[in-house]
Amino acid sequence: MGLMRFLVYPPDRIAGETVEQAYMSGIDRIPWRSRVRYSAGELTLERAVSESGNLHIPWLVEGHGQVTLSTGSLIERQEPYHLPVELARGQIGQIRNQLTEWQVIGLGAPEEVNNKLSEAQCYFSRAVADPHDSEQSAQLAEEALRVALDVAGQLAACYAEQALSVRHRVAPKLPSLLGANLGVSLLDQYTAREFLGTFNAAVVPLVWREVETSEGNCNWDICDKQIQWCRTHGLTVCGGPLLRLDRWSIPDWLYLCEGDFDSLMSFVAEFITAAVNRYKDRVDFWQCVGRLGTADFLSLSEDEKVQLAAQTIELTRSLDASTPVAVSFDRPWAEYMSHRELDFPPLHFADALVRADLGLTALVLELDMGYYPDGTLPRDPLEFSRQLDYWSGLGLPLYISVCVPSSNHEDPLARRRAKPPPGECSPKTQREWIGRYLPLLLARPYVHGVFWNQLRDAEPHDFPHGGLFDLRRHPKSALRMLASIRKAHLK
Repeated sequence: MGLMRFLVYPPDRIAGETVEQAYMSGIDRIPWRSRVRYSAGELTLERAVSESGNLHIPWLVEGHGQVTLSTGSLIERQEPYHLPVELARGQIGQIRNQLTEWQVIGLGAPEEVNNKLSEAQCYFSRAVADPHDSEQSAQLAEEALRVALDVAGQLAACYAEQALSVRHRVAPKLPSLLGANLGVSLLDQYTAREFLGTFNAAVVPLVWREVETSEGNCNWDICDKQIQWCRTHGLTVCGGPLLRLDRWSIPDWLYLCEGDFDSLMSFVAEFITAAVNRYKDRVDFWQCVGRLGTADFLSLSEDEKVQLAAQTIELTRSLDASTPVAVSFDRPWAEYMSHRELDFPPLHFADALVRADLGLTALVLELDMGYYPDGTLPRDPLEFSRQLDYWSGLGLPLYISVCVPSSNHEDPLARRRAKPPPGECSPKTQREWIGRYLPLLLARPYVHGVFWNQLRDAEPHDFPHGGLFDLRRHPKSALRMLASIRKAHLK
């Protein structure tokens, strides 16, 4: 049994929910299933392995809100580690490594980045020199983290600016898609006008539960009108996910198939056949399957999920051989694996589908940032960038489906139990997230599109306050930011 111990000072620095979200991973970045405990200022993680690893934990940092930070790779030892110091060491090491990698490919980092990095290292050195159970050492480590995250943001912005400049030398306006999910009801005239002024693409969800409310009786009226509206206004149409295994997407009558995989596959095939045949000349991009990695609906085994995804891809390709086909994975960091016994991390799941040569042409990463549970823990720009590069190694174009909260108040129309992160959470922070992270996405040639996965808070939705229009149907400032970024960079 592997055991890692960390001292936290002051002892009330982390709360119970933070402890639940802490996990460890190895060099392959895959979380180990762990038992995490916290008592009297000591955080303990027990694993079935005794390998060196990195601790990942949400940490509230002044000026940055809650950010999931990680230590460097640590060996097991009898003496406990001092968590704030190790988080500062890990963050500074990540910045230095990323700076070196980007400088090798031609990044010109401003002097301010180097100066601030030196400042963070100075705070860290002083924290290491002081007794680790002292208030002074903890404060110095916290200052090192604050300055290091300032540097991470500046470095990521510098990379995005220079990489976009290089891309614009080839194409003054990039061909990347910027879109949003239309939801399951038609847009009113005002919302439609704002949508067209912001996006060049739209996701028509084709939600099975909404289309086939009773077995064999399909009503495609809303989908027909949504797709026709998109075609009329020249929007690129992404159809799907055709299959998403959660309770808000699957018809109630399909519960009868629980435990009967063959019957389930038969019904899935019937729906996909009907949808693809109906829209194959009007959809530009099929998203076949969504959230397969985390689906716990209908008690499917991991092997059954793989088989279901493979057969869905093959069926879609056989019905429409000319339209690109993708599958979607939510929570790509796989934090949930620290609490569940699973064999297939999302990247390995995707790799298996790619290697099977089924005709898969792209991958979609769903990033519901900051929500817990059921979402993706908040990450700093450099770790966010690193994860994108990690997935790009599969050799397929990436599309990013994203959602960020604009409030941490109760949301009466949110269906999922996810909560926004603690700290400030407002339309301003939602807009600022887009301003920091969207250029980082568009700077990468392998990212072919970005979709906001929740348009309106005024209709039932998955994640609290994640829409671009509020409960009163007014546009949030995030929509203006998206429009300005499209105007600056996209067709």
